[in-house]
Amino acid sequence: MIPFMDLYSVNARFDKKYKEAYTKFLSSGRYILGKEVETFESNFANYCGTKYCVGTANGLDALSLIFKAYIELGILQKDDEVIVPANTYIASILAIIHAGLKPVLVEPDIDTFNLSPSKIEDAVTRKTRAVMVVHLFGQLAEVESIKDISIKHNLLLIEDAAQAHGAKNEDHIMAGNFGDAAGFSFYPSKNLGALGDGGCVTTNNQELANMIRKLGNYGAVLKYVNDVKGYNSRLDEIQAMFLNIKLPFLDSDNNRRIEIAKLYASGITSYKIKLPHFSEKNNHVFHQFVIRVKDRDNFINYLNSKNVETIIHYPIPPHKQKALQDFSYLNLPITEQIHKTVVSLPLYPTMTNKDIQIVIEHINAY
Repeated sequence: MIPFMDLYSVNARFDKKYKEAYTKFLSSGRYILGKEVETFESNFANYCGTKYCVGTANGLDALSLIFKAYIELGILQKDDEVIVPANTYIASILAIIHAGLKPVLVEPDIDTFNLSPSKIEDAVTRKTRAVMVVHLFGQLAEVESIKDISIKHNLLLIEDAAQAHGAKNEDHIMAGNFGDAAGFSFYPSKNLGALGDGGCVTTNNQELANMIRKLGNYGAVLKYVNDVKGYNSRLDEIQAMFLNIKLPFLDSDNNRRIEIAKLYASGITSYKIKLPHFSEKNNHVFHQFVIRVKDRDNFINYLNSKNVETIIHYPIPPHKQKALQDFSYLNLPITEQIHKTVVSLPLYPTMTNKDIQIVIEHINAY
């Protein structure tokens, strides 16, 4: 079986470092918001080119706390509208709803799967206060154009960078440093993954960073002195330890992902397969290699019979989820077409060229 993702092999490379670091962690006696979190926040801010990084319990909390912090600061108000791509993981939309704001779902570009700048302005109303871009599957959204639109309409620009660690544009500006703030996830399968849940916010706004840190720590800066109604959402010390070990290898892992993507792109020749958009630049770090196939169920069953595991990201569009039935009336044909045809192929840094070639041969024989 060629697995969709082999997390064991990805992390086995760091086995000795993990064990050595864990021994130090255990003997430190400081297990919450200790040196490892402080070090990671500094390291990841430097990596992204931002002034601040605030660790959170997970990626959803990272996004939610951005919006909640802006509300606490008086920059956003309940029921303000936030434009968000209709084609995204549900967490992007839940973050807006959990903050008491109103998501406005906008169709993506059919080729990149990302928010289409041309459709943003059509969705702007007098109640619109922010745009959330999602760098879906590891590919940067058209942030330069979207940033111009945000400035024109005086809108906050928030990045959902949960799948785009290390993606950058031609000017080497990194995901997490384009907008006013960005949320990251360190779920184990991410390009930079912990061994459990974790997340963070990056920003260049000190006031926002301070408020997010306060909100994530029960609304307190000083222990037992609670200034606002906060939450418990802190990056775990032991997960920060794992992330500190893995961060120096992120670029090389991303380069390997891009290499695998190029092998797929050049090797898959079946006319039945629509390959993902790829500009041959580092603006796509291939968290997922997502193709489109019309007869998806047959295709997946075929690969299963050949012992090739695939996953669908995502089988049900957000507006068709029971949890978001208030949005079920929306007419979003591009989004629905994407969700009916996408299939994610195996791709991870430790995947062998032999396995890659096997996947390609089976797809071309389909």
